[in-house]
Amino acid sequence: MTATGSLRRRLEHVGIAVTAVLAIAMIGLLTIDAFRSVPGIGVLYEQARIAGWWADHYLGTSIFYHPFMWRSIATGILIGVVAPLVGTYLVHREMALIGETLAHTAFAGVAVGLLVSSITGWSGSLMVVALVVGVLGALAVQWLAERTDTYGDVPIAIMLTGSFAVGTLIISYGRGMTGINVQDFIFGSISVVTPSGARLMAVITVVVVAVTVATYKQLLFITFDEQAARVARLNVTWYNTLLIVMTAVVVVGAMQILGVILVAAMLVVPVAAGTQLAQSFRETIYLSILFGQVAVIGGFVLSISQSLPTGGSIVVVAIACYLLAVFASSRSSPAISMH
Repeated sequence: MTATGSLRRRLEHVGIAVTAVLAIAMIGLLTIDAFRSVPGIGVLYEQARIAGWWADHYLGTSIFYHPFMWRSIATGILIGVVAPLVGTYLVHREMALIGETLAHTAFAGVAVGLLVSSITGWSGSLMVVALVVGVLGALAVQWLAERTDTYGDVPIAIMLTGSFAVGTLIISYGRGMTGINVQDFIFGSISVVTPSGARLMAVITVVVVAVTVATYKQLLFITFDEQAARVARLNVTWYNTLLIVMTAVVVVGAMQILGVILVAAMLVVPVAAGTQLAQSFRETIYLSILFGQVAVIGGFVLSISQSLPTGGSIVVVAIACYLLAVFASSRSSPAISMH
């Protein structure tokens, strides 16, 4: 390995370490927010607000003092970790469209939750309903893909259009019954991030990262050579189902900020950027996560400073990262080794 390559690897490892520390800090912040009524933790909560006030004072902003902004920023940073992580497997398996499909399925879940809450007065979390419906939709896609003779992307396309159609019908039927702005779920908004939604994203992050680490070798084998994995008697169906369910839960969490329309971008664009520069699958994961963090943090800065939609800002920064990676890359097509 050349000196330049060695330096690059060290920088990547430092970047991943910093990202891990940042993600853990965000999960800790959400934990403090969740248990702030506990006396000891309540003191930490007040200290965090004071620290936010000082940050606003020195930066000339008015965002870090408010807990709802903590939740939004923490949720965004966690999305920047798990979406590219899962997306790396999807992109290399040519399943990029699955994220869009599951986002539309989750939207149908939000619609169901809105209708139920408006009729019964139920006050539970819409994101939990979206999570349940999203997982069921993921299982349905997997079931259709394995039990039909159509091309592999046909069940995905059917679920994509069908779930969104169901969601729009439910919303139209229940129009006027609820005061929640459905557009926020379609286009994404930091105002959609509720305390329960932010905590759900923290749980999703911990679970997805832990499962991915535990099953890394199996998912890698299936990603690059599914037939060989079947010959080796690996339970391919189980791991395919696991991957699609993880995608569903990540999409539900990311939908809060990015919305149904843009959520698939965080599964694909950072990975596309990382693939342009990486020389191995593991390095693709590292670079994808780093590009995801740049997109999220840069998107928040652009959104807050220019009063622009957060989801669109994040995606635009992600695309800018991809274009820079294309220009910086020395090859016209990716050549990733299975490491």
